[in-house]
Amino acid sequence: MKPNEIPDRRQFLRWVAIGTAAGTFFNVRGAFAQELVRTPPQTEGPYYPIQLPLDQDNDLLIINDSITPAVGEIVQVSGRVLTPSGSPVRNATVEIWQADNTGAYLHPRSMGYAGRDLNFQGYGRFETASDGEYRFRTIKPALYTGRTRHIHFKVRSSGRQDLTTQCYFQGEPQNANDGVLRGIRDERQRNSVIVAFTPVPASKVAALAGRFDIVLSA
Repeated sequence: MKPNEIPDRRQFLRWVAIGTAAGTFFNVRGAFAQELVRTPPQTEGPYYPIQLPLDQDNDLLIINDSITPAVGEIVQVSGRVLTPSGSPVRNATVEIWQADNTGAYLHPRSMGYAGRDLNFQGYGRFETASDGEYRFRTIKPALYTGRTRHIHFKVRSSGRQDLTTQCYFQGEPQNANDGVLRGIRDERQRNSVIVAFTPVPASKVAALAGRFDIVLSA
């Protein structure tokens, strides 16, 4: 195995550990003067996995103990699950699923499923602690017919209605023509799901990182 064959794996684990240790910084009730913009619900789409993979952790780049990572531009996406008043939501399960570098999902009816990247996990989950924080490492999803780049999210929290939504990449030309994204009529809500991904400092593989806070309805 080459030294960098599993790109920035240790850096990602340090990133997760640091975020967990710093969680109390965000645990401030009543920190916002007004209610936050609620994250709009969006379609689950047809490609939520029929059968979840055995590996369901928050690093979609590596399956189990494989030494071969998925192909694609590495993306770190993190954020907090919050109430409208800004309080963090503890023990919320955050799920993501998305297309791989070829545009295929982990779903047999997905276009290109037979030729998908077998080293890409395709689905992951993370449970928030007291800070409401979640973190994932994945790749920038490829385009496929009819959609701009996006990552699907589902948030489950006891006593609250599940929220299914999507996260988009700021600056993508297809954003202007994507029917699902443009279907969010409220401009503030639409802007809340479009995320700026910027280079990770000192990343040896030019990884990108973005923050996507998810605000539940209640």
